[in-house]
Amino acid sequence: MPAATNNYNVEALKGQAVTKQLHDVVEKITERVGQRIFDKDMLAEEDVVTLKRHLLALRRDTLPPVVTHNMVDSGADPILMELRRLQLLNSRHDRVKVVFHPEFLNSHNPVLGMEYEEFVRGCHLGVFPSYYEPWGYTPAECTVMGIPSVTTNLSGFGCFIEENVENPADYGIYIVDRRLKSVEESVNQLTEYFMHFCQKSRRQRINMRNRTERLSDLLDWKRMEIEYRKARQLALRRVYPELFEKSSEEIPFVDMSEPEKIPRPASASPASTIRSTFGSPKQEPDSADSVPYFDLEAFTNMSLNSEIVG
Repeated sequence: MPAATNNYNVEALKGQAVTKQLHDVVEKITERVGQRIFDKDMLAEEDVVTLKRHLLALRRDTLPPVVTHNMVDSGADPILMELRRLQLLNSRHDRVKVVFHPEFLNSHNPVLGMEYEEFVRGCHLGVFPSYYEPWGYTPAECTVMGIPSVTTNLSGFGCFIEENVENPADYGIYIVDRRLKSVEESVNQLTEYFMHFCQKSRRQRINMRNRTERLSDLLDWKRMEIEYRKARQLALRRVYPELFEKSSEEIPFVDMSEPEKIPRPASASPASTIRSTFGSPKQEPDSADSVPYFDLEAFTNMSLNSEIVG
């Protein structure tokens, strides 16, 4: 989440530097240990002392910083204010640790030196429970890179997925109901989704990531262009209805009917259905998808050919 900052936090830079030094020392010792294993002589006393010295440098008397930068007005920043209210200060006993990085990522970053795509692919789950968002590129980017995500039915992306996918949870896209549920019910549903995801085995998470990435063709600009044209035409119809009373030969027409939904994966066993108290059943993946169950490219091409009539 970008925010106004002065510079990097000294504690964050110091921690990064000390960690890098320790990593370099371990690499050097590893090289020397290889020869000593051959000579049946493990760690030398000098190596033990060096390791202890760098490990002691990692100790701190204060809590790890929550934010990586010096904020222009930390007292008025809404994210930091909420973290203080919830007492999420990275103490030893906090079950949730926070790293607030108020700048866009890039490979030249001294604290998190990686590109945005690398960061996203390293995550297990993207969480974006927006109360309102016209579209929502972040969960869409997660989908394209094969990362399961949480969104809501008050975001454009969540509504789009609900319209095009029969059971989004099977494909790693959890949609929180913030339209018809109270705040407490939505929070409970989000918590249930977290628990459901955390209880998956490593194999199940890998299968889900593969399924999520299969929806990337659904977000290709060849198809998204159609959706933008639909939105534009819908806006024109409501503002200038008289223009659309003419024949379809003069004004190109875009079919507004609901598209065919992508069915649930073939490998999602009915026996593993988990009934949610907040919505429709969710399917628990049991096995890998060994064969293609649905030709998404053919589905996209079919939609392109059938939705535009002019």
